[in-house]
Amino acid sequence: MARKRELSPPEIALIAATRGALGFGAGLLLADKFRKGWRRGLGWSLFVTGVASTVPISMRVFGESKRVED
Repeated sequence: MARKRELSPPEIALIAATRGALGFGAGLLLADKFRKGWRRGLGWSLFVTGVASTVPISMRVFGESKRVED
């Protein structure tokens, strides 16, 4: 049996935004293009926000599933 997940456009946007924050934060932590203090502060803030928001979103998305009969 396959599982079907239906996501609304706002849920998809929220998932994309958290992935973007996580990726941008990681990129800032790895880049040497900005001042170190500013880069580290903003990078860690975005990275931690992305990680922290991923947990409740993934629990909501993967916790709710509807079974579809084939």
